[in-house]
Amino acid sequence: MSSKRSLKKLVRYMCGDIAAECIIARDIVPGIDAAVMNDLVFKIARVQAATLGKITFAFDKTASDFENAAQYKRARHEYMKKAYRSLKIEFNKQVDEVVKEMNAALPQAQKDLNKAHK
Repeated sequence: MSSKRSLKKLVRYMCGDIAAECIIARDIVPGIDAAVMNDLVFKIARVQAATLGKITFAFDKTASDFENAAQYKRARHEYMKKAYRSLKIEFNKQVDEVVKEMNAALPQAQKDLNKAHK
């Protein structure tokens, strides 16, 4: 489990890289749907903002709710682990959707060229 700071950096870097790929593809790939790529850049920005807003959350119990500090730490750790896992799954799902839309915006000639280079 990462710190909140490094997790926020990672989200920003990933979203920035995906947005850059959209912009580069829009400007370089002939026949690509520029409007779709522009919309995807905005969608990526919304995904980033929503994810960054969900990174900060709090455990809803206090140490006095448990018999000892060890139980509190264990319960808090499990809660955070589940919350981060849920956040990661949701973020990855949204990124996958954006990548699928990016691929769908490519013209067929570029798709064939990409397959030939694999």
